[in-house]
Amino acid sequence: MKSLLKTENLVSYIVSYTILQDVDIEVGHGEAVVILGRNGAGKTTFLRTVMGLVHTRSGLLELDGQNLVGMPTYAIQKLGIGYVPENYGTFDLLTVEENLRLAMWKEDAETMERRDYVLDLFPDLKIAYKRHSKNLSGGQRQMLSIARPLVNNNKILLIDEPSKGLAPVIIERVALALREIKKNTTVLLVEQNFALACAVGERFYIINEGKTVENGAMEDLIKDKGLQAKHLGI
Repeated sequence: MKSLLKTENLVSYIVSYTILQDVDIEVGHGEAVVILGRNGAGKTTFLRTVMGLVHTRSGLLELDGQNLVGMPTYAIQKLGIGYVPENYGTFDLLTVEENLRLAMWKEDAETMERRDYVLDLFPDLKIAYKRHSKNLSGGQRQMLSIARPLVNNNKILLIDEPSKGLAPVIIERVALALREIKKNTTVLLVEQNFALACAVGERFYIINEGKTVENGAMEDLIKDKGLQAKHLGI
């Protein structure tokens, strides 16, 4: 399978502190890949490094063969990377409609079709379309955060901890939505909830202390209780 997003020996830093060390991750076109690891392992930093929000010190970082190192975040996003940050990515004082419109690259017929698609995917957002983000529930805000990049024709969607702080019933709804999304969009998911990771991911990478330590098929990780205990504390 042709590589869409690829890193090799990726090292990144915040101020003078090196956070990622030699991270190797590859995502093919049409895949759903999950990054796992304990709290503080470097998972969120990896997504932020891809988006140019954390500085790359050395190593390979490519999207479809194009080097992303040193590019500003807005330019990386325009290449076709949708980013759903941790702790929501919405504007509290804007309505659901305004949040979606602000995310749009352009308001043409195709974009409006994608907007209708995300409103069908998340019926709660259709009901709350004129409601301000600050007045939504945590689950609805997470749905809106995921919906925003979906209104554009992105090549890959990076999603950081979508289950964080959500009730189990809402996590199940998010899992169903992500399984639908991955039918049409390449997905790279960072997740602590192992059940959600298993429901969405086809392959996995485990990051520990800023390094890639394991990778493989999700079905193999599900069977390997020793690996789960060693790196995930399950």
